[in-house]
Amino acid sequence: MPKGPVMTELSDTTPLPLPTIMPLGDSSLLVRFGTTLSDAANRAAIAFARLLGHNPVPGVLEIVPNLVSVLLRFDPRNANVAAIAGELRLRLSVLGETPVTPPRAWDIAVDFNGPDLAEVAAVLLMAPDAFIAAHNAQPLRVLATGFAPGFVYCGLHSPTLHLPRRTSVRPMVPAGTVLFAAGQTAITATPLPTGWHVLGHTSFSNFDAASLPPTSLAAGDAITFSVAP
Repeated sequence: MPKGPVMTELSDTTPLPLPTIMPLGDSSLLVRFGTTLSDAANRAAIAFARLLGHNPVPGVLEIVPNLVSVLLRFDPRNANVAAIAGELRLRLSVLGETPVTPPRAWDIAVDFNGPDLAEVAAVLLMAPDAFIAAHNAQPLRVLATGFAPGFVYCGLHSPTLHLPRRTSVRPMVPAGTVLFAAGQTAITATPLPTGWHVLGHTSFSNFDAASLPPTSLAAGDAITFSVAP
């Protein structure tokens, strides 16, 4: 369940990455804050998506935040693309001045019994218990949701916990699998193949097709992982 709000997002000391506006086909625009994942680019993408949610651009039908960008979909038959791009530039010009929206905070209990836990800890020169403690030590941020229904990316871990993905792909892991790679922890909400390291499993479910919205977690939410009792 959500706890009380905590303050994250852009701060007075966070430089705003220079955004670019790019067309994607004839019905979408992409506002991109970086070409690689960084804390600043991700925070800017989340903050911009929230700003657009509170101050919509006429003609935009859908707003989708990604790791370092925001996708905007429109109907090309009824939209003026130049006007939409102009409105986006106006909102980008005040993004750093926008009041911060308090994110929701979640505690997610994990059964750390995954087949890759010992190997991950060894590669990072830690005992498994020490790795779990380090993994759970600081709250993470939901960086983005997507890839598969309810799939959530959480980060960013400190550089001491960075590890590349596996060299081979597991054909299938169940919903609720807790994954680890590239400075992030991810949670699956449906069965899927993965090249991430499997740390364990959680009973938390982030996808219900019958609900609206179908996911509980949203980009910008604060996540604290704990050891399941």
